[in-house]
Formats: sequence, structure tokens, C-alpha cells
Amino acid sequence: MNITAKMVKELREKTGAGMMDCKKALQETEGNIDKAIDYLREKGIAKASKKADRIAAEGATFVDVDNNTAVLLEVNCETDFVTKNDMFKDLLGELGKHLVKEQPANVEEALQQKLHGDGETVETFINAAIAKIGEKISLRRFTIFNKTDNDVFGAYLHMGGSIGVLSVLEGTNDEQLAKDIAMHIAAAKPKYVSRDAVSEEETNHEREILKAQALNEGKPENIVEKMVEGRLNKFFEEICLLDQSFIKDPDQKVKKYVADKGATVTSFVRYEVGEGLEKREENFAEEVMSQVNKK
Repeated sequence: MNITAKMVKELREKTGAGMMDCKKALQETEGNIDKAIDYLREKGIAKASKKADRIAAEGATFVDVDNNTAVLLEVNCETDFVTKNDMFKDLLGELGKHLVKEQPANVEEALQQKLHGDGETVETFINAAIAKIGEKISLRRFTIFNKTDNDVFGAYLHMGGSIGVLSVLEGTNDEQLAKDIAMHIAAAKPKYVSRDAVSEEETNHEREILKAQALNEGKPENIVEKMVEGRLNKFFEEICLLDQSFIKDPDQKVKKYVADKGATVTSFVRYEVGEGLEKREENFAEEVMSQVNKK
């Protein structure tokens, strides 16, 4: 039977399952929507979709490196208990290996790719884990870096992956240096490698704010410009990696510390689990008591 896009769309709306899973379910049931729903439920996929409206702002970051390719990824779940689950840890590892090997352009593309080449998609793999673990789980984001043989990756996971950093240093194979820089990034939270990466729009916006602050402080207009430039340097020190004081040697800027070792930092990415996501506010003790009182 010919499975149309309209049929797939209808099944997705009824179950929340992925496009490829819905198409396969319809093929297996000869286009019968009700049987396809049962098929997805039996596979645990429809069950997973029922958790789609839950808040998943916990989770972990993970780094996988394969020769000259590396990835930093974030997978979210509902509670931090799940991150200690061996099945969740295995999920991180499998996703890391896949992303490094296939290098998809984005999450949407990654979810539809075949895992292990056995016909199972990444989305199906994640849904199977949801069915077993019992929580909403999602691949939120990832960044892939490639390097040459003369460069080095710096990887650091803080507190079991609550913060993850991946950096690339050129002109060195010093793995400890690269890791030290990654640790610095985890702690100092820079947004950019250097001032060159900051847009003119962002710089001008900050300059106008600093100018207004100085004028509101009653400073004479003839010295405001000099004050603003001085304060702008502080702004760059806060957001630019190379302008920051190195955490392991505060007397040196990161730029000089790295340059003295014959290296340069070319790129980095820093993920903090759940940043920018709504987090569920709950009192765990109250939740437990509410369950006790129901018995």
C-alpha cells in the first residue's frame, strides 16, 4: 500500500512519534492508523511521545574524540538521577560515536540518520531508551570540530558533565595545555575567543551603555570617552577568552600563556546543562510526602 505524507502526519499528531517511525508503523500495518498506533505502543515509541510535554532541563554533556574529529553534545532528561543510570551513560556514548562518525549538520538531521547501519534511526534509539528509563530524553545540541595532525583538542567535563567544554589549539600537541584551557573556559565562561569575534553592533551597544553610565555618574564629558574605552577593556576581559587572566596563573593573560608555549586557541564551545531552558520548581520532600499520603 502507498503510504502518503498525509497519513504519516496524522499518525505523528496522534502519537507524537518520529516521522520515520510513523512511516514504518504504517507500512507494517498496511496503512491502518489504529493498528499503527498499537504497533508504536508495543514498540514503546508512543509511550515515549506521551512524555513530550514534560520539562527536561537536567541531563549531561559528553565529549567523544576520534582522531581528528571531536564532538561536544548535550542530552537532556527530567531528573539528575537518570544521569547516573548506566543506560543513560551508554546512550551518551553511542550518540557521541555516531555524531563523530557521521557529522550531521544539525539535530534534526542526526535524528533521522541510521545508527550502526542496521535500520534503526537515532530517534528510534532514543525513544527506546525513553521507554526503558521512563523519562523524557532529548538530544538538545552538539558541536563538531575537526583539526589537523598539528593541533590538539582540549576536553573537560565538570561534575559528571553538568558543564562541558571542547577547545581546539593550533601549533601544539600538548594535551595538558589544551585541557587546562578547557578547564579555564568552564570556570570563566567566555563567549568569544578574541575581540575580533565580537560584532561591531555588540561593541557599540556596550559602548553606549558605558557612556550613559559615566554621564549619569556626573563625569565631565571631556573625560567620558577615555573612561568608556577603559571600561570597554574590562568588558572584553569578561567575554573574550584571550583577554582573561588565566585561572592557573592569574598574573598572565590566556593569550600570553598559550603563546609562550607556541600555541594559539582557534575555537571552543562551552555547554552548561539546561542553560536557557525552563526548569521545574519542586520540593522533593513534599513530593515524597504527597505520594505517602495517597497510600
